[in-house]
Amino acid sequence: KEPGHYSWWTVRVKTARTDNKGWRIDYCLVSEPLKDRIKKALILPEAKHSDHCPVLVDIE
Repeated sequence: KEPGHYSWWTVRVKTARTDNKGWRIDYCLVSEPLKDRIKKALILPEAKHSDHCPVLVDIE
């Protein structure tokens, strides 16, 4: 919900990632019974192997 956290940056604009001009297009969906078991959800922008970065969800 916080601004500035993105999971994808276009490769067409060379400075998109460094300028943090991205989109939130990667999601992790959970079923209703699991919703209350979510401990944390993070976007891992330090992963630079792709124009997308991992989305992590920790479920107890």
